[in-house]
Amino acid sequence: MPVSIEELKALQAKKKEAAKPKFISKAKRAEMAAKAKQNQKSTTAEETTLQDIRSTNDLKRSVVQETVEKEKPQAPKPKPKTTTGKFTFDWNAADDTSKAYQPSYSIDSSDGNVPKRQKRDLADAHWSEKPVDSMTSRDWRIFKEDYSIVTKGGGNIPNPLRNWNECKEIPRIVRDTISRMGYKEPTPIQRAAIPIALGIRDVIGVAETGSGKTASFLIPLVSYICELPKLDERSRVNGPYGLILAPTRELAMQIKDEAVKFCTPLGFKVVSVVGGYSAQEQALAVQEGAELIVATPGRLLDVIDRRLLVLNQCCYVVMDEADRMVDMGFEEQVQKVLASLPSSNAKPDSDEAENLAAVSTRRYRQTMMYTATMPVAIEKLAKKYLRRPGIVTIGSAGQAGSTVTQLVEFLNTDEKRKRRLLDIISKRQYRPPIVVFLNYKRDCEAVSDVLVAAGWRTAIIHGGKQQEQREQAVQQLKRGSVDVLVATDVAGRGLDIPNVSLVVNFQMANNIESYTHRIGRTGRAGKRGTAVTFLGQEDDDVLFELKQMISRSEASPNNQELSRHPAARMKKLQQ
Repeated sequence: MPVSIEELKALQAKKKEAAKPKFISKAKRAEMAAKAKQNQKSTTAEETTLQDIRSTNDLKRSVVQETVEKEKPQAPKPKPKTTTGKFTFDWNAADDTSKAYQPSYSIDSSDGNVPKRQKRDLADAHWSEKPVDSMTSRDWRIFKEDYSIVTKGGGNIPNPLRNWNECKEIPRIVRDTISRMGYKEPTPIQRAAIPIALGIRDVIGVAETGSGKTASFLIPLVSYICELPKLDERSRVNGPYGLILAPTRELAMQIKDEAVKFCTPLGFKVVSVVGGYSAQEQALAVQEGAELIVATPGRLLDVIDRRLLVLNQCCYVVMDEADRMVDMGFEEQVQKVLASLPSSNAKPDSDEAENLAAVSTRRYRQTMMYTATMPVAIEKLAKKYLRRPGIVTIGSAGQAGSTVTQLVEFLNTDEKRKRRLLDIISKRQYRPPIVVFLNYKRDCEAVSDVLVAAGWRTAIIHGGKQQEQREQAVQQLKRGSVDVLVATDVAGRGLDIPNVSLVVNFQMANNIESYTHRIGRTGRAGKRGTAVTFLGQEDDDVLFELKQMISRSEASPNNQELSRHPAARMKKLQQ
């Protein structure tokens, strides 16, 4: 039943009356406050009782769990460490040192047993202590200096040969033959020429007689022939695979005897074509099949002109002692012999001749020329018949003695030497770059400070410098950013700095070999240079050899004070 209007009005009036504030006396207010406080106490007591009940239940569960855990078997507890508060330095053999072993610590097995003094940077190790793959460009420069090797030519000239076993390009059967013949270590010309020839490059070798050059061209020659088809009845009429020219019959026979030692184990035949023997018999021997011919130019040309011999498949030519052949009047005969070779296998006279990948695509003819000098006639011959050759120079032609003026001065104190050093370079007779050598790295710093104070820009390299710092110093000297390089022997060897006008040995090297390498920084590539050495009482052991070396140098004046010195009159005996 709906509410009537009168009832709604009465209800609203009642709410309005209830909303009006009412006056409550002070006694009434106190009574209401006491009643509210009593209600709050009862509520708190109920909550505390409930919390106590819960805590009691938790305690009971904890006691039960501890009882269960105690019934389980327990692992033995580790004994606590005991410390006495001081170190015990006495070692008792009965002590069990394994108690302190921590398996989580790893041991560096690479060099854990090597003393710190033996842990040196690989960059500072001598080239002989490194594997071939770890050799740097500096190591190879030092290697070449050790064996007086100078190489040049376009393209990529391969590094020299350190030992026979590292040259895998030589067939195993050839290496075995080398071992049986007693070739223990390669000679300088063999080290440099063989890798170039094995790279199918033409070679010019500048070396003296007795330097081992015969094996330096026989080894790559027989290695080349090993890759060719065996001669048979059909192919042998086209002539030999290889040809060696020599100026005299005696030399040709010597080469033949050596070639037989290499070729016989391989099943190859060697025939000589020289004067003093029947030309018909020699030609018949070739026609019966010979992979290699050793000949003098005159007799070989005679046999070719008489059509007793052809060179249709000759793909390897060696000219030994080419300068002697020219001096003896064989230049025309040599050119005619070379002109009789097939033109179909001639290398292109382009950059392709320097590229191993390019020349490996087909069988090009390879030519090697050996000479002690390079007169104009030999240069013309080489330019006409050799294609982009690699040039190897061994011995005196690669040493600094003939192009370096060696001067010595006796100065006993460092102060005198410093003043003299400034006096020499301040005259502007010598232009940068200049190199100053010392024996100790601490002295390098002192000398550098003196030069810097005098206005010179210097760079320092010694065993205490990192490899990157050394390379940066050399680059600064090459660019002209610095004027003087101050160095020790350990860092100075292998330096390749062009146009060094002056080398100053502020302290004499400990031996004549190191002295030779020092002064070899100047007078390079045919240019002249000067080396000034300060001497003192500590250098008596090397004065005799130094005097001998200077006396053999045409570019160096004799020093009277050195010649009269008692220690320079006789070589000191080794004790």
